[in-house]
Amino acid sequence: MGADSICLKDMSGILTPYYAYELVSKLKNSVKIPIQLHTHYTSGMGSMTYLKAIEAGVDVVDTAISPMALGTSQPPTEPLVASLQASERDSGLDLGVLNKIAEHFRPIRDKYLASGLLDPKVLGVDVNALVYQVPGGMLSNLVSQLKMQNAVDKYDQVLKEVPRVREDLGYPPLVTPMSQMVGTQAVFNVVLGERYKMVPKEIKAYVKGEYGRPTVAISEDIKKKIIGEEEVIECRPADLIAPQLETFKKEMQEYYEQEEDVLSYGLFPPVAIEYFKYRQAQKYKIDSEYVDKSQKTYPV
Repeated sequence: MGADSICLKDMSGILTPYYAYELVSKLKNSVKIPIQLHTHYTSGMGSMTYLKAIEAGVDVVDTAISPMALGTSQPPTEPLVASLQASERDSGLDLGVLNKIAEHFRPIRDKYLASGLLDPKVLGVDVNALVYQVPGGMLSNLVSQLKMQNAVDKYDQVLKEVPRVREDLGYPPLVTPMSQMVGTQAVFNVVLGERYKMVPKEIKAYVKGEYGRPTVAISEDIKKKIIGEEEVIECRPADLIAPQLETFKKEMQEYYEQEEDVLSYGLFPPVAIEYFKYRQAQKYKIDSEYVDKSQKTYPV
């Protein structure tokens, strides 16, 4: 179909070692393009899963340098490199260099822990990942949301609520943005003490069909709780959006250098404009802050 590679994304860290071996083996027998595996260490199986996938012939695995690894992050780089040394799948990476990188990030990790930016709750193995199949990134978001609500004590209740919300919503895959949407709704349901008393606009849009059709039909009771009597769209959601490309081109034409710039602006307007200004300043030595656009002048 023209793909350059295939990435297996195990966002919940629930891919088991022997299933990973079977999955990668069958893929390698079927396709010739590179296969990449991405998992999290939340369930504690990450390194074992990678090792079996490597035995099956996987081409790339995603890891994190050890101070920033484990928990809701990726398996650590250094132990895997050491495990593969002198084998057929030796990575060729230098442990001495990796150690220097780890030494650089160790005090940064300590600073994040001391400031509270990094929460110890998401650094260890959490069996809830196996029970509730909640992705690592979603767990860290839940902790952050509960802290803001002064309700960290309700963490376990929210974890139990997540699969209920997911069932209500037709089993959407727990990957961005749906994981954050489901997690936020679970937090609201628990903290407010009433299910669907408050519903974010993104969840309403999803139930209305603006994210496409769910895997399993949403019950009429849940629809009524979330969107009332509003109609669910049956067509392709993008068909309801007026063409915008030409408008985007006009709005950012002073920064236009290539077609990709229009797409960047259309997707992330404020971020793209800041980048365009920076690029302009670097390339043409023009700082947009000093440009008088009405007089079309620039101080020298």
